[in-house]
Amino acid sequence: MAMILAPDTADGRGSVPSAASAVGVWESVMEATRKGQERNEDPFLWAIQVSSSMSSAGLELPSVELAELLVSHICWGNNVPVMWKFLDKAMGVGIVDPWLVLALLSRRVVPCRHIHPAAYRLYMELLKRHGFSSTSEMRGFNYDKVMNSIDEVLLLSQSFGIQATEPGMLVVLFVFYTVWQLLDATLGDEGLLELVQDKKSRWPTKMQDMEIDDHERFHEKKIDQHVAMHRMNTVTAIEILGKFLQDKVTSRILYLARRNLPSDWAFFIQGLQLLALKSSSIRNSKFITPETLIQLTLDTSKVLPRECKTSLRQEFHAIMASGSLIPSVRQSHGASRSALWVPIDLFLEDAMDGLIVTAASAVDTLTDLVKSLQAVNGTTWQDTFLGLYIAVLRLIQRDRDPSEGPVPRLDTCLCMLLSITTLAVLNIIDEEESALNENSGCSSTNQRNDNKVLGNRRSELVASLQLLGECEGLLTPPLTVASVANQAAAKAVIYLSGINIASGFLDSISMNEMPVNCSGNMRHLIVEACIARNLLDTSAYMWPGYVNIRSNQIPRSVPGQVPSWSSVVKGAPFTLPLVHALVATPASSLVEVEKVYQIAVNGSDEEKLYAATVLCGASLVRGWNVQDHVVLFITRLLSPPRPMDYSGSDSHLIAYGPFLNVVLVGISTVDILQIFSLHGLVPQLAGALMPICEAFGSYSPKISWASTQEQDINSHTVFSNAFTLLLMLWRFDHPPVEHVMGGVPPVGSQLTPEYLLAVRNSHLASTVNMKYQNRNRRLSNLLNPSHAEPIFMSSFPKLKRWYRQHQACIALSLSVLDPGNPVHQLVDGLLNMLFKKISRGNQTTSSGSSSSSSSATEEASLRLQLPAWDILEAVPFVLEAALTAVCHDKLSPRELATGLKDLVDFLPGSLASILSYFSAEVTRGVWKPASMNGTDWPSPAANLSTVEQQIKKLLAATGIDVPSLDTARSSTPTLPLPLAALLSLTITYKLDKASERYLNLAGRAVIMLSASCPWPCLPIVAALWAQKVKRWSDFLIFSASRTVFHHDNDAVVQLLRCCFSSTLGLNPSPRLSSGGVSALLGHGFGSHLSGGMSAVAPGIFYLRIYPFVRDPMFTAEAIFSLLMMSVRDIASSGLPREGLEKLKKTKYNYGQRYGQASMAASMTRVKLVASLGATMVWITGGLNLVQALISQMLSAWFISQNRLEGSDSGEAGRKVAMLGGYVMAYFVVYCGAFAWGVDAAPLGTAKRAKVLGKHLKFMAMALDGKISLGCDLAMWQAYVSGFVSLLVGCMPAWIVEVDVSVLKSLSNGLRHWNEEELALGLLGAGGIQAVGAAAEMVIHSTV
Repeated sequence: MAMILAPDTADGRGSVPSAASAVGVWESVMEATRKGQERNEDPFLWAIQVSSSMSSAGLELPSVELAELLVSHICWGNNVPVMWKFLDKAMGVGIVDPWLVLALLSRRVVPCRHIHPAAYRLYMELLKRHGFSSTSEMRGFNYDKVMNSIDEVLLLSQSFGIQATEPGMLVVLFVFYTVWQLLDATLGDEGLLELVQDKKSRWPTKMQDMEIDDHERFHEKKIDQHVAMHRMNTVTAIEILGKFLQDKVTSRILYLARRNLPSDWAFFIQGLQLLALKSSSIRNSKFITPETLIQLTLDTSKVLPRECKTSLRQEFHAIMASGSLIPSVRQSHGASRSALWVPIDLFLEDAMDGLIVTAASAVDTLTDLVKSLQAVNGTTWQDTFLGLYIAVLRLIQRDRDPSEGPVPRLDTCLCMLLSITTLAVLNIIDEEESALNENSGCSSTNQRNDNKVLGNRRSELVASLQLLGECEGLLTPPLTVASVANQAAAKAVIYLSGINIASGFLDSISMNEMPVNCSGNMRHLIVEACIARNLLDTSAYMWPGYVNIRSNQIPRSVPGQVPSWSSVVKGAPFTLPLVHALVATPASSLVEVEKVYQIAVNGSDEEKLYAATVLCGASLVRGWNVQDHVVLFITRLLSPPRPMDYSGSDSHLIAYGPFLNVVLVGISTVDILQIFSLHGLVPQLAGALMPICEAFGSYSPKISWASTQEQDINSHTVFSNAFTLLLMLWRFDHPPVEHVMGGVPPVGSQLTPEYLLAVRNSHLASTVNMKYQNRNRRLSNLLNPSHAEPIFMSSFPKLKRWYRQHQACIALSLSVLDPGNPVHQLVDGLLNMLFKKISRGNQTTSSGSSSSSSSATEEASLRLQLPAWDILEAVPFVLEAALTAVCHDKLSPRELATGLKDLVDFLPGSLASILSYFSAEVTRGVWKPASMNGTDWPSPAANLSTVEQQIKKLLAATGIDVPSLDTARSSTPTLPLPLAALLSLTITYKLDKASERYLNLAGRAVIMLSASCPWPCLPIVAALWAQKVKRWSDFLIFSASRTVFHHDNDAVVQLLRCCFSSTLGLNPSPRLSSGGVSALLGHGFGSHLSGGMSAVAPGIFYLRIYPFVRDPMFTAEAIFSLLMMSVRDIASSGLPREGLEKLKKTKYNYGQRYGQASMAASMTRVKLVASLGATMVWITGGLNLVQALISQMLSAWFISQNRLEGSDSGEAGRKVAMLGGYVMAYFVVYCGAFAWGVDAAPLGTAKRAKVLGKHLKFMAMALDGKISLGCDLAMWQAYVSGFVSLLVGCMPAWIVEVDVSVLKSLSNGLRHWNEEELALGLLGAGGIQAVGAAAEMVIHSTV
């Protein structure tokens, strides 16, 4: 249709009439209109006349003023058919804008539809005629002005709370307003408006009193005709609603409203569903049914309807939109769809590594991981929760028979299942229900109440736990917790029998009194954990098959009272039997824990010690239902407040010495430290330990206290326990070889004291963020006024000074001390005390007789009653003198080891400076090697050869061939002198509880340091320790094997290749051919075969060796290369390479063989290997490595000449290339999802937007031809299509953060590929700022 425009003037612009002339024109136009109305003139002739008059006067067309005049003329003084015909023709020929007229009519006609049913009918006819076709005309000369006029008429910006500055945005608001007003009017006509949430319409649908003006004249129709027209109008309105939702253009515009006005859309959909379910008029329609309208309201995960150009692309989008990925709960192994939860398995297994303590909470990490997988995999929450619990149960089963060693064990795994996982599920459910209750005014706390709206995720959790009962093989409890599982089952039986559980009956009854068949499993423990967190209620006890005995089999007699937690709640005083009982039995409720905590804070000195002992007992280790509260309470106990009446100049912490020591000793085991780490308390714990170290390290050991639990303690004891624990919280044990010996430092941030404090301080700030209030609620409980202030290293000058010395020791050799320096005198004193034969400064300590030397040592020790910080400052100089003496044969290695042990016995905290100095000296390589010959140094000869052979066998069984691994040796093995000294020191430790905390620190450092040294340093260490502790042999051999990967990148690649082939079920080994999680992670490691260790599953192996790999970026590149190589295997459905080469010789045969592989199965495997590769990259290097991969490596790969093997063989080759593109798309999205999460998180958002924006800009420039690509075109197209589809469908929060100009540019490129829907989806997900551009795209695409 040609648009009638005003004539141009000489300068190319339309003439601008004066105000007087304009008034005259409007008078003449209205006069012509009145005359035409009287004569019933032909509408077309009238329109030509009006258009000519306006054009002659130089007025712009379409005219805003004319539209307003015509509508005002009709409503309501000239509501006659001819005027409606004039109006229709004016809209048709373009002298008025149709949408502006419809906007004006909607304000006047819809509210008066009961008084003027004919006018309402005509309005809807105009809406059907012009409401859909006019979108193609929205590019006219007066477009901006028209849309602004519509905004002024309908108050769109004000009503929707949006500052709409773009015409496209106003288009979206107008269409949404129109259908919503029509819906509310229809609901009102059907008497349903009272059922919507606000019980009224947001839009003008009722006539105001002042608009009732002489309406009786329109009642000339008979009543029955009037009623019939009302009914017809209602049906027509419903049909128009359906047409708006089905029309290609308006449905896309409404899609933009749905994506960017979610709260408004929710109200709209609520009304639409109400209409479909309750309307009687809809059943009278010939064009739409209630079922059709319901279907139109279902905005599921489908982005937009897509017309895919290839069958493979159809498969891709079918997989994206697929529902359940778990066809059967029993398929928990193999390369089935259930293996898509392998990222959870890998994360859980990685969290069990005692070498890694993280600053992040495993609860939050697991929450984000589960949400990311649910989004990308497109599963229901029922399947997601089921996959989560199956993964954690697999973790428990892998740890049923672990090898012995100083690593976290079963207690940490149970913490992950029953505490961490439960809290992650709580986060996910609470997030949904908090959003649901936000508008209803209900409390969003975890306490269930009658008014709280419960979400769908809660019911899907119930369904998943009911299905979990079918996984019998995974539910068998380990022997150590079998009694606890039985008690959980007994609790359900007792409840069903009518006995009050809270009465203490369960505490007093013995399991021996229960029927033999009252056996519990892991599901009983999971259900109890969920009930404790208000995720379930006791109706779970009535699930079919949950209990297997009758309630009448329960003994009814109540035994005599035994010491229990109920006694404490009732106020019973602490006695030794009661304390022993509480230490051995975990608390079952927060009330019990709080009671003990209050005693620890406000009780007598003796009661405080008892209470601290209780809190560090079973409630901390296995009190899964209260564990998160216990770790918070313990962290609080380490920061006792300064008394109000305290006036001393010394630290108030000194008075708490015995109490603090009980807590420090109680939390020093490997398992407990890992539990603190899993709960994310490492930064807070570090912040509590630093003041203790600063205070107690500043006092001499003359300050001491008597102890009833062990030998008397002094300030050195408390300092050493606190300082050792603090060092375990950051990567102090990682050697400086990462920075000195040529190794590339890890991409991830190193844990340092400053970093831990920065995280702690950021947690303080994050608790005020409302979005994360639910997650931070538990942490905010810790932050009472005494803890709420940020702290920095400058608050601890002596700790900071030692840390600076530690860093200087790594960077430079020790400087020479001036003889007058106080440290010099202290060094001499320590040398006299520890090493009688060392001469320093030409002054030799007299050896004398045995009695005199002993007396001299005691005198030196008495003279060294100095603060710990002073001694630590002197230790590096003492060690340098000792090593120098050994080199000059003035001190024997045995005497060196004895002196070092005397030093750590005198001040256990000195172990930190010993590790610091020896590690730095190993990297410098200035000392002569120590000959481990059994004379000077301990000899590993007795079992070194066996250890090396076991390592080689272990590697070979896992699929790793290292030809350079030489196990034949004729010469005496050697170690770097500092390492030999450190090893000799560790061997002197006894394996008792008192030494465990110090040995854990030293042992980790020795392993990390030995791994960085040449072969066979770590096997020598393993051999010597295996001689000392034979039961640790498997652990030591496995640890020693990791050094291979530090020195041999090819071994890393082999291991990664084995991970991929095993997961896909393509490994030739029968043990690994099943594929999936069972092949990747197996059953951990241990002596399960005669003659040594069984083969270690490749995934377990990788998770334990990646901290030893020098260059994480190399690992990421290897993962990416192997990922792309796996595409050929996926495409050939596992055909061996030899067979593939034969088939490739004949295109037909190759294509036929390829065609036998199901595309759906191939796409499932695509997701599997992509998720595996992405998880490995994320675990290896964290956020920084993922961002480096996306921003640097990925674009370089596309630009370089990279083509997949098998992608050049006709149609089958093209499918290989497309599969490769989809693999990359899923890989990149998985990587980003794991590192960034799916939500718009406040942390890391700016970096995410920068990295993602850079990559999308690269894609846009490549689509525009500004960047030349070296990869296969089919692969590139599949990657772009898949990646953008996943972004739009799964990660809309990412797109909102990207600059709109980048989104526009990429959308234009997609349109050139005829990917209209995908381009619109990208802009539609870009947030309010991109809605205008998206609407413009919709409008332009119809032209």
